[in-house]
Order: sequence, then C-alpha cells, then structure tokens
Amino acid sequence: MKNFSTWILVMFMAMFWAFRIIVAVTAEMRIDFAIQPFNITLEIILLFVVLLCMLLIIKRKLIGALIYLLAYGMYFGTDMITGMTSLFSQASDISITGMDVYLNSFVSLIGIIIPVAVLLDLLMDKSRKANPKDKKTDWFYKNEKFDRQMDERADKNNYRTL
Repeated sequence: MKNFSTWILVMFMAMFWAFRIIVAVTAEMRIDFAIQPFNITLEIILLFVVLLCMLLIIKRKLIGALIYLLAYGMYFGTDMITGMTSLFSQASDISITGMDVYLNSFVSLIGIIIPVAVLLDLLMDKSRKANPKDKKTDWFYKNEKFDRQMDERADKNNYRTL
C-alpha cells in the first residue's frame, strides 16, 4: 500500500470489523448492548469474508473492494432502508421511534460509507495501473542495492585499452 488514504481506510475497516466482533459476541452471550446484529449467523460469516477482503485490499486488488462493498451493501443496505423509512414515516420523535433505531441506522450508514470509500480509493489510485508489479523484472530494475554493487565493481576495474 503506497497511499496514506489506503492506510487510513484499512484502519477504519479494521476498527469497524472489531466493533462488529464486539456486537456479535455480546449478542451471542445475550449481554444487553446498544446495537444488536440483524442476523447473527450472517454476521459471523460476514466477519470472515471481511477479513479476506481486508487482505485483498491491502494487496491493492480491486476484487477485494468489490466483494467488500457487495457484502456490506447487502447486509447493511437493507437495514438502512428499513430504518430510514421507519424514521421518516413517524414524526421523527426520539421518544416514539426509540434511540435503537437511530443508532442502528447510523451504524448501517457507516457500514455503507466505508466500503464505498475503499472502492473509490482503489479506483482513483493511478499508481496501481501505472506501475504494476512484475516479479520477473522487478528484481533487476527496482533493486538499488544490486545497482550500487555493480557500480562499485565497475569503478575498481581500471583496464587499459589500447
């Protein structure tokens, strides 16, 4: 990862992933927590999928960002839509709808924003396309240590040419 923005987004992904682990564990242990998972089985599967996606995003693979957006979009998108419709259909009074609906909608919104930002970051990265890695030639062309050794050796060979 060459860009600072990618590092920041991966850190946000990891923090949100850890938060979702906490939500899943508290739901399994039946501890009263402000946020409840929508489907605990799907939540656990999604945690492993996101871990794989994080590794692909660190390696700058676009497929990782697409899977990440698709998985979180399907999981959090439906809840965000139902939460927003229930918020807008009522009088938008906290006492009527409850704070849980607001909090779950906010977490769902964050769950949608992070994958979109990761996908846009990978799409906007010009160095990913301009400087692809080629293992066959990078050892020679991008190895400054090898170049320095060859330069030092060439300076010591003072042969006379007639």
